[in-house]
Amino acid sequence: MAVMERAKAAQTIVPPLPQLLIEPLVRAALVEDLGRAGDLTTDSIVPPEETMSGVIAARGSGVLAGQDLAALAFALVDPAIAVERLLPDGSRLAKPDRVMRISGPARGILTAERVALNFLCQLSGVATATAVLVEAVKGTGATICCTRKTTPTLRIIEKYAVRAGGGANHRFGLDDAVLIKDNHIAVAGGLLEAVRRAKQGVGHLVKIEVEVDTLEQLDQALTTDVDAILLDNMDPPTMTEAVRRVKATGRKILTEASGRINAGNAKAIAATGIDLMSSGAITHSSPIIDLGLDYD
Repeated sequence: MAVMERAKAAQTIVPPLPQLLIEPLVRAALVEDLGRAGDLTTDSIVPPEETMSGVIAARGSGVLAGQDLAALAFALVDPAIAVERLLPDGSRLAKPDRVMRISGPARGILTAERVALNFLCQLSGVATATAVLVEAVKGTGATICCTRKTTPTLRIIEKYAVRAGGGANHRFGLDDAVLIKDNHIAVAGGLLEAVRRAKQGVGHLVKIEVEVDTLEQLDQALTTDVDAILLDNMDPPTMTEAVRRVKATGRKILTEASGRINAGNAKAIAATGIDLMSSGAITHSSPIIDLGLDYD
Protein backbone atom coordinates (compact mmCIF):
# COMPACT_ATOMS: atom_id res chain seq x y z
CA MET A 1 0.00 0.00 0.00
CA ALA A 2 1.32 3.45 -0.90
CA VAL A 3 2.42 5.74 1.90
CA MET A 4 -0.48 8.21 1.65
CA GLU A 5 -3.02 5.40 1.19
CA ARG A 6 -1.75 3.69 4.32
CA ALA A 7 -1.83 6.98 6.23
CA LYS A 8 -5.42 7.72 5.20
CA ALA A 9 -6.56 4.19 6.02
CA ALA A 10 -5.12 4.20 9.52
CA GLN A 11 -5.05 7.87 10.50
CA THR A 12 -6.62 9.11 13.72
CA ILE A 13 -7.78 12.69 13.19
CA VAL A 14 -6.75 14.82 16.15
CA PRO A 15 -7.15 18.62 16.36
CA PRO A 16 -3.87 20.48 16.81
CA LEU A 17 -2.94 22.09 20.10
CA PRO A 18 -3.00 25.91 20.18
CA GLN A 19 0.43 27.38 19.52
CA LEU A 20 0.05 29.45 22.68
CA LEU A 21 0.24 26.24 24.71
CA ILE A 22 3.16 24.55 22.98
CA GLU A 23 5.43 27.53 22.32
CA PRO A 24 6.72 27.76 25.93
CA LEU A 25 7.71 24.08 25.80
CA VAL A 26 9.53 24.39 22.49
CA ARG A 27 11.18 27.64 23.48
CA ALA A 28 12.42 26.11 26.76
CA ALA A 29 13.84 23.11 24.91
CA LEU A 30 15.72 25.36 22.50
CA VAL A 31 17.09 27.52 25.31
CA GLU A 32 18.27 24.36 27.09
CA ASP A 33 20.08 23.20 23.94
CA LEU A 34 21.58 26.56 22.95
CA GLY A 35 22.93 27.17 26.44
CA ARG A 36 25.10 30.24 27.00
CA ALA A 37 26.88 30.51 23.64
CA GLY A 38 24.59 29.13 20.95
CA ASP A 39 25.42 26.39 18.45
CA LEU A 40 29.22 26.45 18.46
CA THR A 41 29.53 23.63 15.93
CA THR A 42 27.16 24.96 13.30
CA ASP A 43 28.11 28.62 13.69
CA SER A 44 31.82 27.84 13.23
CA ILE A 45 31.40 25.53 10.22
CA VAL A 46 28.36 26.73 8.23
CA PRO A 47 28.43 30.15 6.50
CA PRO A 48 25.43 32.42 7.27
CA GLU A 49 24.32 32.46 3.63
CA GLU A 50 24.36 28.65 3.20
CA THR A 51 21.03 26.96 2.46
CA MET A 52 20.00 23.34 2.54
CA SER A 53 17.07 21.00 2.04
CA GLY A 54 16.34 17.78 3.87
CA VAL A 55 13.60 15.36 4.81
CA ILE A 56 12.61 13.91 8.14
CA ALA A 57 12.01 10.22 7.54
CA ALA A 58 10.95 7.21 9.61
CA ARG A 59 13.68 4.74 10.51
CA GLY A 60 11.20 2.36 12.09
CA SER A 61 7.48 1.62 12.30
CA GLY A 62 4.97 3.47 14.43
CA VAL A 63 2.38 6.23 14.62
CA LEU A 64 3.32 9.83 13.88
CA ALA A 65 2.80 12.63 16.41
CA GLY A 66 4.42 15.93 17.32
CA GLN A 67 4.80 17.77 14.02
CA ASP A 68 3.47 21.05 15.39
CA LEU A 69 6.29 21.14 17.93
CA ALA A 70 8.92 20.16 15.39
CA ALA A 71 7.77 22.83 12.94
CA LEU A 72 7.74 25.43 15.71
CA ALA A 73 11.30 24.54 16.73
CA PHE A 74 12.52 25.40 13.23
CA ALA A 75 10.41 28.56 13.07
CA LEU A 76 11.62 29.90 16.41
CA VAL A 77 15.26 29.45 15.42
CA ASP A 78 14.78 31.04 12.00
CA PRO A 79 11.41 32.12 10.54
CA ALA A 80 12.90 31.79 7.06
CA ILE A 81 12.95 27.99 7.34
CA ALA A 82 10.18 26.38 5.28
CA VAL A 83 8.46 23.26 6.61
CA GLU A 84 6.27 21.05 4.43
CA ARG A 85 4.31 18.30 6.15
CA LEU A 86 4.13 15.21 3.99
CA LEU A 87 1.94 13.14 6.35
CA PRO A 88 -0.54 14.20 9.03
CA ASP A 89 -0.18 13.33 12.71
CA GLY A 90 -1.91 10.03 13.46
CA SER A 91 -0.49 8.42 10.30
CA ARG A 92 0.95 4.91 10.50
CA LEU A 93 4.63 4.94 9.59
CA ALA A 94 6.97 2.38 8.10
CA LYS A 95 10.61 2.80 7.14
CA PRO A 96 11.50 4.89 5.07
CA ASP A 97 8.32 7.01 4.99
CA ARG A 98 9.00 10.73 4.59
CA VAL A 99 7.28 12.88 7.18
CA MET A 100 8.42 16.48 6.67
CA ARG A 101 10.52 18.42 4.17
CA ILE A 102 12.69 21.16 5.64
CA SER A 103 14.40 23.82 3.54
CA GLY A 104 16.04 27.19 4.05
CA PRO A 105 18.98 28.62 6.01
CA ALA A 106 21.30 25.75 6.88
CA ARG A 107 22.41 27.22 10.19
CA GLY A 108 18.87 27.40 11.53
CA ILE A 109 17.94 23.93 10.31
CA LEU A 110 20.97 22.29 11.89
CA THR A 111 20.54 24.19 15.15
CA ALA A 112 16.86 23.27 15.55
CA GLU A 113 17.25 19.71 14.28
CA ARG A 114 17.73 17.87 17.58
CA VAL A 115 14.96 19.63 19.49
CA ALA A 116 12.53 19.06 16.61
CA LEU A 117 13.45 15.38 16.39
CA ASN A 118 13.30 14.89 20.16
CA PHE A 119 9.69 16.02 20.21
CA LEU A 120 8.79 13.96 17.14
CA CYS A 121 10.47 10.77 18.35
CA GLN A 122 9.11 10.96 21.89
CA LEU A 123 5.53 11.82 20.97
CA SER A 124 5.43 9.30 18.13
CA GLY A 125 6.51 6.71 20.70
CA VAL A 126 3.58 7.60 22.95
CA ALA A 127 1.17 7.51 20.01
CA THR A 128 2.53 4.13 18.93
CA ALA A 129 2.27 2.57 22.40
CA THR A 130 -1.31 3.80 22.59
CA ALA A 131 -2.16 2.42 19.15
CA VAL A 132 -0.86 -1.02 20.15
CA LEU A 133 -3.35 -1.20 23.02
CA VAL A 134 -6.14 0.30 20.92
CA GLU A 135 -5.60 -2.42 18.33
CA ALA A 136 -5.54 -5.11 21.03
CA VAL A 137 -9.04 -4.20 22.27
CA LYS A 138 -10.54 -3.41 18.87
CA GLY A 139 -14.15 -4.56 18.62
CA THR A 140 -14.66 -4.97 22.37
CA GLY A 141 -16.16 -1.56 23.12
CA ALA A 142 -13.41 -0.68 25.61
CA THR A 143 -11.57 2.63 25.32
CA ILE A 144 -7.86 3.00 26.06
CA CYS A 145 -7.04 6.10 28.08
CA CYS A 146 -3.99 7.63 29.71
CA THR A 147 -3.28 8.75 33.27
CA ARG A 148 -1.40 11.53 35.07
CA LYS A 149 1.79 9.44 34.89
CA THR A 150 3.40 11.79 32.42
CA THR A 151 6.73 13.56 32.06
CA PRO A 152 6.65 16.67 34.27
CA THR A 153 5.77 19.80 32.24
CA LEU A 154 5.05 17.73 29.11
CA ARG A 155 1.62 16.36 30.04
CA ILE A 156 -0.35 18.38 27.51
CA ILE A 157 1.69 17.14 24.55
CA GLU A 158 1.92 13.55 25.75
CA LYS A 159 -1.85 13.47 26.13
CA TYR A 160 -2.11 14.92 22.63
CA ALA A 161 0.04 12.01 21.42
CA VAL A 162 -2.32 9.56 23.14
CA ARG A 163 -5.16 11.01 21.09
CA ALA A 164 -3.08 10.74 17.92
CA GLY A 165 -2.66 7.05 18.71
CA GLY A 166 -6.42 6.54 18.96
CA GLY A 167 -6.72 6.71 22.75
CA ALA A 168 -8.64 9.04 25.05
CA ASN A 169 -7.54 11.32 27.85
CA HIS A 170 -8.24 10.85 31.55
CA ARG A 171 -7.74 13.80 33.91
CA PHE A 172 -5.34 16.52 32.81
CA GLY A 173 -4.78 17.48 36.44
CA LEU A 174 -6.10 17.36 39.95
CA ASP A 175 -8.66 20.06 39.15
CA ASP A 176 -10.48 18.16 36.38
CA ALA A 177 -12.52 15.79 38.50
CA VAL A 178 -12.54 13.89 41.79
CA LEU A 179 -10.78 10.52 41.84
CA ILE A 180 -10.96 8.98 45.30
CA LYS A 181 -8.07 6.53 45.68
CA ASP A 182 -7.08 4.11 48.44
CA ASN A 183 -5.08 6.67 50.42
CA HIS A 184 -7.95 9.15 50.36
CA ILE A 185 -10.23 6.41 51.70
CA ALA A 186 -7.72 5.52 54.41
CA VAL A 187 -7.34 9.12 55.57
CA ALA A 188 -11.11 9.70 55.54
CA GLY A 189 -11.71 6.57 57.57
CA GLY A 190 -13.69 4.72 54.92
CA LEU A 191 -15.08 4.79 51.41
CA LEU A 192 -18.52 6.12 52.31
CA GLU A 193 -17.08 8.98 54.33
CA ALA A 194 -14.64 9.86 51.54
CA VAL A 195 -17.46 10.04 49.00
CA ARG A 196 -19.62 12.08 51.38
CA ARG A 197 -16.86 14.64 51.87
CA ALA A 198 -16.19 14.82 48.14
CA LYS A 199 -19.86 15.41 47.34
CA GLN A 200 -19.99 18.13 49.95
CA GLY A 201 -16.77 19.77 48.81
CA VAL A 202 -17.20 20.14 45.03
CA GLY A 203 -19.70 21.68 42.66
CA HIS A 204 -22.57 19.95 40.88
CA LEU A 205 -20.71 19.78 37.55
CA VAL A 206 -17.70 17.90 38.94
CA LYS A 207 -17.64 14.16 38.26
CA ILE A 208 -16.67 11.79 41.08
CA GLU A 209 -14.90 8.47 40.58
CA VAL A 210 -13.90 6.07 43.33
CA GLU A 211 -11.22 3.37 43.23
CA VAL A 212 -12.01 -0.10 44.58
CA ASP A 213 -9.93 -3.25 44.64
CA THR A 214 -12.41 -5.75 46.12
CA LEU A 215 -16.01 -6.70 45.43
CA GLU A 216 -16.87 -5.69 48.99
CA GLN A 217 -15.61 -2.17 48.35
CA LEU A 218 -17.52 -2.14 45.07
CA ASP A 219 -20.78 -2.97 46.84
CA GLN A 220 -20.15 -0.04 49.18
CA ALA A 221 -19.46 2.27 46.24
CA LEU A 222 -22.70 1.22 44.58
CA THR A 223 -24.68 2.54 47.54
CA THR A 224 -23.45 6.04 46.65
CA ASP A 225 -24.15 8.20 43.61
CA VAL A 226 -20.63 8.29 42.16
CA ASP A 227 -20.26 8.74 38.40
CA ALA A 228 -17.52 6.18 37.77
CA ILE A 229 -15.81 3.28 39.50
CA LEU A 230 -12.16 2.36 39.01
CA LEU A 231 -11.51 -1.38 39.34
CA ASP A 232 -7.87 -1.55 40.38
CA ASN A 233 -5.67 -4.63 39.83
CA MET A 234 -8.56 -7.08 39.63
CA ASP A 235 -8.10 -10.36 37.77
CA PRO A 236 -10.45 -10.86 34.78
CA PRO A 237 -12.95 -13.16 36.57
CA THR A 238 -13.31 -10.74 39.49
CA MET A 239 -13.56 -7.80 37.12
CA THR A 240 -16.24 -9.57 35.08
CA GLU A 241 -18.31 -9.99 38.23
CA ALA A 242 -17.68 -6.38 39.21
CA VAL A 243 -18.86 -5.10 35.83
CA ARG A 244 -21.94 -7.34 36.09
CA ARG A 245 -22.82 -5.87 39.49
CA VAL A 246 -22.45 -2.32 38.20
CA LYS A 247 -24.65 -3.00 35.17
CA ALA A 248 -27.24 -4.74 37.35
CA THR A 249 -27.93 -1.42 39.08
CA GLY A 250 -29.34 -0.04 35.84
CA ARG A 251 -27.48 3.21 36.48
CA LYS A 252 -25.11 4.96 34.09
CA ILE A 253 -21.90 4.35 36.00
CA LEU A 254 -18.70 4.18 33.98
CA THR A 255 -16.36 1.31 34.81
CA GLU A 256 -12.62 1.69 34.46
CA ALA A 257 -9.82 -0.88 34.73
CA SER A 258 -6.28 -0.07 35.82
CA GLY A 259 -3.16 -1.92 36.84
CA ARG A 260 -0.36 -3.19 34.58
CA ILE A 261 -2.40 -3.22 31.39
CA ASN A 262 -0.32 -4.30 28.39
CA ALA A 263 -0.69 -5.77 24.92
CA GLY A 264 -0.61 -9.29 26.35
CA ASN A 265 -3.53 -8.93 28.75
CA ALA A 266 -5.52 -6.05 27.23
CA LYS A 267 -7.94 -8.22 25.26
CA ALA A 268 -8.80 -10.38 28.28
CA ILE A 269 -9.44 -7.28 30.39
CA ALA A 270 -11.56 -5.70 27.67
CA ALA A 271 -13.61 -8.90 27.43
CA THR A 272 -14.91 -8.30 30.97
CA GLY A 273 -17.18 -5.59 29.56
CA ILE A 274 -15.23 -2.71 31.07
CA ASP A 275 -15.80 0.77 29.60
CA LEU A 276 -12.33 2.30 30.05
CA MET A 277 -8.82 0.88 30.42
CA SER A 278 -6.25 3.30 31.79
CA SER A 279 -2.54 2.79 31.20
CA GLY A 280 0.33 4.78 32.67
CA ALA A 281 2.86 2.89 30.58
CA ILE A 282 1.76 4.48 27.30
CA THR A 283 3.13 7.80 28.54
CA HIS A 284 5.82 6.96 31.10
CA SER A 285 7.41 3.90 29.48
CA SER A 286 6.89 4.13 25.73
CA PRO A 287 10.04 3.68 23.61
CA ILE A 288 10.70 6.35 21.01
CA ILE A 289 10.04 5.92 17.32
CA ASP A 290 13.24 6.67 15.43
CA LEU A 291 13.01 9.52 12.93
CA GLY A 292 15.92 11.38 11.41
CA LEU A 293 16.74 14.36 9.23
CA ASP A 294 18.52 13.37 6.03
CA TYR A 295 20.31 15.87 3.80
CA ASP A 296 18.52 15.98 0.47
